[in-house]
Formats: sequence, structure tokens, C-alpha cells
Amino acid sequence: MPSISSADWDLFQSLHAVLETGSLSAAARARGVAQPTIGRHIETLEQHLGSPLFLRSPRGLLPTELALELRPRLEDMAAAAAAALRDVAGAAAQTGGAVRITASEIVGCEILPPILAAFHAAHPTIEVELTVSNRQADLARRDADIAVRMTRPTQNTLVGRRIGMIDLGLYAAATYVARHGVPADLDALEDHAMVGFDGAAPKLDGQIDIGRPITRDLFAFRSDSDIAQLGALRSGLGIGACQTLLAKRYGLVPVLADRFQINMEMWVCMPEGLRTTRRMRLMFDHLVSALSEELRPERP
Repeated sequence: MPSISSADWDLFQSLHAVLETGSLSAAARARGVAQPTIGRHIETLEQHLGSPLFLRSPRGLLPTELALELRPRLEDMAAAAAAALRDVAGAAAQTGGAVRITASEIVGCEILPPILAAFHAAHPTIEVELTVSNRQADLARRDADIAVRMTRPTQNTLVGRRIGMIDLGLYAAATYVARHGVPADLDALEDHAMVGFDGAAPKLDGQIDIGRPITRDLFAFRSDSDIAQLGALRSGLGIGACQTLLAKRYGLVPVLADRFQINMEMWVCMPEGLRTTRRMRLMFDHLVSALSEELRPERP
């Protein structure tokens, strides 16, 4: 049986890539190597472990229980390696290096780009990496260096600054309102096309109450992408939830503003140990300042 050692991290990187991408070819592209190389790496690991890591099916490669058991550890190793590379690059550059930020889809795509552009203009030697996902990244594991979140940080290893409140309401495009009008009350929403989630129901701690259970069947347009939902609203497809500041930006019309409102906190967070790293502190302070200005109540 072939032996394996800590020097064979390359094999585990390939396994992690296949688990992340779902195929040998996609993993090869992600790692920048040939597909047969990925295949040999998986075979070597399977020989050492004495058990298959993947089963082939018409849908592609299906991870076995063994592969799924290994996945969390591989994710930890990959996050630690990526963080180490950022730290080493930053130390070598002294005035530069990389900062990885994580934010929700809407915040990352609709709010942060001009803020990050201003930061890059002021600090061109600092590289900016942005992970956009509605799944909360683990900062303690260094999935990212800094997070913009809609919840208060709970880990005592994190430092956080509360930026303010994000308000959400029901909105529709002016073209939709011109065709269909606005509902007089929550019950009248049944007569309108609604925009909402497909499979991933938002976790808002009971803040949403329209007098009946909110399931995917309520929506004429369903997507788990917040950007797709916003696009549908702007296109006049129906009525849906939207951040108030974005609704104003795109000229959306408020619907039942006195009956439906969601309020969420916005926080900027980072691990305690990064606060003395110059590039991290510069980005943290920039995000706090710029986002506070963005959420300022009197902002037009």
C-alpha cells in the first residue's frame, strides 16, 4: 500500500478542488493542472485510504461518506493556506498585500464596489479580494479577513463595529404599478405577482408577517439569488422585498409601507489578531466610514 505524508498536501488540494467543483476537469482548471494529474492524485489517496472517495453516476462524481467526512478538514486547511499566503504577501510587500472581504450578494454587488474602488484609488498597492455569498463565512478560520454582516458578531475572537440599520420593504417598479396598481392591504397581495425565494427561505427571526405562511408557492418569480430578485423587481415582474436605499436608487415604488418593514443591523467585523496589521486596519476603517455614510438617514 502506498504511503502518504504531510508532504502530499498537493494530493489533498486536488481532493478539495474536486469536492468544490464536482468534476475532475473543473478541478484541473481551478488548480491549473492537467485533468489526468487530478485523477492520479485521487487514485493515490484512494489507494492509501483503502476506500473510494467518489462514485461515478450519470450526474457526475458523487462523494462517498469518507470524502464528505474529510471535507470540513480540507476546507480548514485551504482557508488557512490562503490566509497564510495573504499574510506572507502582505509582510513581504510591507505597504501592500491582499485583503479578503466577504459580504452578502446584494451588499457585495450593489453597495461595496464604489466603496472598494475608492479604497483602491487611495491604496493602490493593496489588493482587494471579495467573496460574495449569503452564507456567513467563518472569520476565525480565516475564510476571509473582514466581513460585512447583517448580524451582530457572537465570537469573542472578533472585533466589530455596528454601522447602522438596513431597512427593507415591499417595492415594485413603476411599470408594474401602472399596469396593476398597488394592493390596498396584505390580503390583496394574493392578486399580485410576487417575487421571492426558491428553496432557501430567508432567516429573519419572525420579522415577516403577512397573515399566512410564507412559502415558495406564493411567488410568481422564484430565485435564491438576491441579485436576480432585484432584477425582476426592476423589470416590472412583480412585488418583492428590497432594501430601501436600493429601492430609492432604482426608483422603485413602495408598497404597503405602513404594514411591511424589516430592519437589520449592519456590522463590519474582523479577527482580533488582524487589527494591528496595517492593510487590514486601513480597510476596516474605510468600510466603517464609507458604509456609515451610505446608511446615513439624511443621505439623499
